[in-house]
This record gives sequence, structure tokens and C-alpha cells, in this order.
Amino acid sequence: MANVSPTSGDITTHPDVSEMRERYARMLGGRDVALVDGPVFLLGLYCAVSPWILHYTTSQPALVPHNLIVGIAIGLLALGFTITPERMYGLSWAMCALGVWMIIAPWVVGDSPDAGVAVNNIIIGALGILLGLMCIATAARSTPKP
Repeated sequence: MANVSPTSGDITTHPDVSEMRERYARMLGGRDVALVDGPVFLLGLYCAVSPWILHYTTSQPALVPHNLIVGIAIGLLALGFTITPERMYGLSWAMCALGVWMIIAPWVVGDSPDAGVAVNNIIIGALGILLGLMCIATAARSTPKP
């Protein structure tokens, strides 16, 4: 039986130290963007419920299902980033595209939006672009170079 006494605090003499380091590196590989996943999900959640929070269900009825669908899409992207980051970070650019769409949507989908609706969508869109760029940058940094 191996000596696993708590008195030795140095793991470098352990016979499986290289294998443990490799396994730890594989486990954490590609998770640099984990700090972005939560804010992306929260942005999608806010986008989905924003028509009811800001009460523009009567003034801009066309934007209600629009923001709900786009918010769900952003939330699904965030869940995908969390569950399978190695497959989903190729879609980081989609966050930027959704951000741009959210900025112009009040004038394309809506009917002469008031300032509150426009500012809300512009803020959601700007945050979507910013978080998308952060996803792209960290995914590019964490991808192994050949």
C-alpha cells in the first residue's frame, strides 16, 4: 500500500503526478470562457422578459414575441457554451450577429418605437456584441495551435 500520510505536502514525488497533471489540464481545457457563460444566459433571460418588465406589450406588440424568441436563442447559446464549449465556441460570432440585430430591430420589427424601447434594445444589443467578442477572443486564445 502506498504511503499517503498527510505529513508529506509535496505531490511532485507522487508516481502518477504527470498523468494527474495531464488529466487536470484536459478537464479544464477550453473553459476560459466559463465566466462569460453566465452573463450571456442572464442577457438572454432579460431580453426574453424585457417587454413585460418595461411594459411595452401594448405600445410595441410586434417586439414582444421578437424579444422573447431572441432572448430564448441567446439563452440557448449560453447553455450550449456551457455544456459543449469545444463545439459551440465556433458560434460565438452568432452572439455578435444577434447583438447587431437587437440594435436595429425596434425600427425593423417595431412601429416607430419610443425612446425607452429603443434604448432597451440598444443596450441589449451592445451587451450582446460585447459578450460575443469576449467569447470569440477567449475561444481563440484557448484553442490549441498546431
